Amino acid sequence: MEPSAVSTIAPKTGLKALWREQRAAAGVWITLTDPDTAEVIARGGFDYLVVDLQHGLAGSDSLPKLLGAVSGTTTEALVRVPWNEPAMIMRALDLGAAGVIVPLVNTADDARSAVAACRYPPDGIRSWGPRRAGIDGRQVIPADANRDTICVIMVETEVAMGNLDEILAVPGIDAVYIGPNDLALGLGQGRVTYQESKTVRNAIEKVVEACRRAGVVAGLHCSSPEMALEWREAGAQMLTAAEDVALLKMAVEAVVRRVTDHGAG
Repeated sequence: MEPSAVSTIAPKTGLKALWREQRAAAGVWITLTDPDTAEVIARGGFDYLVVDLQHGLAGSDSLPKLLGAVSGTTTEALVRVPWNEPAMIMRALDLGAAGVIVPLVNTADDARSAVAACRYPPDGIRSWGPRRAGIDGRQVIPADANRDTICVIMVETEVAMGNLDEILAVPGIDAVYIGPNDLALGLGQGRVTYQESKTVRNAIEKVVEACRRAGVVAGLHCSSPEMALEWREAGAQMLTAAEDVALLKMAVEAVVRRVTDHGAG
């Protein structure tokens, strides 16, 4: 994928500014625990990076180092928290995440809970304790943090699809993120792709269209740059185009093929 194929964000513009301009953001998924690897990938030019605490190897103990490593780059760091649980959401934000991705949001009440955990009073219930700001010297102003913090919720079940319009009507949701694998499972389709299942494709299209009507960004976890480009054309503006393990494997395999071919010749 060419560097500008999905994203043309200028350095330090920020996701919210990008989305206000109706532009798409390209991201990378981090499942490993090594901060040096995360920093190298972040410096590659992605608009955002997501540390996965739900299914990745990273946990709350490795999160501070991962976020610290990315903080000096122009890539915005998000955290996919394990659950819609206020304490974990607040901790991720305190440690320097620009925002969170909250899984398994099924109702408007679930969405309101996620938003409230991202906002300081009077807009929410977030408690005071910005640890990362204390390290890098930033002054945190509650009203500014409430405006800038990114709250992304995941729609990935049949129940959530039935409540989609009510969920999208909740103030403070910046984006809806689709995990196609969980969505397929949640719709009773098993382990199929949107290319194999019209039901899954229609569900993704329904979310993207509903987000457009509601003025909320539609996001999608993609298995390839080609998938990201396809759904960007369909209107999605948050496109995770790669994972750290897959990027490392591709780089290693490319070098091995070249070296072994050369040696064999």
